[in-house]
Amino acid sequence: MNRKAKGSNAERELVSMFWQKGWAAVRVAGSGSARFPNPDVLAGNKLRVLAVECKSIHDIKKYLSKEDVAQILSFSETFGAEPWIGIRFDKLQWFFISPEELQKIESGNFLISLELARRRGLSFEELTSSK
Repeated sequence: MNRKAKGSNAERELVSMFWQKGWAAVRVAGSGSARFPNPDVLAGNKLRVLAVECKSIHDIKKYLSKEDVAQILSFSETFGAEPWIGIRFDKLQWFFISPEELQKIESGNFLISLELARRRGLSFEELTSSK
């Protein structure tokens, strides 16, 4: 399966998980190639709105560009949503990390490792529970 299909499947899986939990959720068409910043998934209930940048990987770490992180923060601030990075390592659960919790590396980009996700990330259940 190519990377684009893998990412799209992960986004669809996450949208389905939100709906099963009683939230409304949509995939945002053209995210990543759009002219304006937007998330991969937008989800909400009566209390919260989440903007999620999704990553699905087979490795134990993922690098994010500073531009990707800036775009999810910009969109979320303008839209009034909580920004989250959702990452699914192969054969493991989803982890959700606030952009502020990402590890900044020397280049100015960001790194999410499996260790960081386990230590600082939230599970889907934790993310969708009432605050």
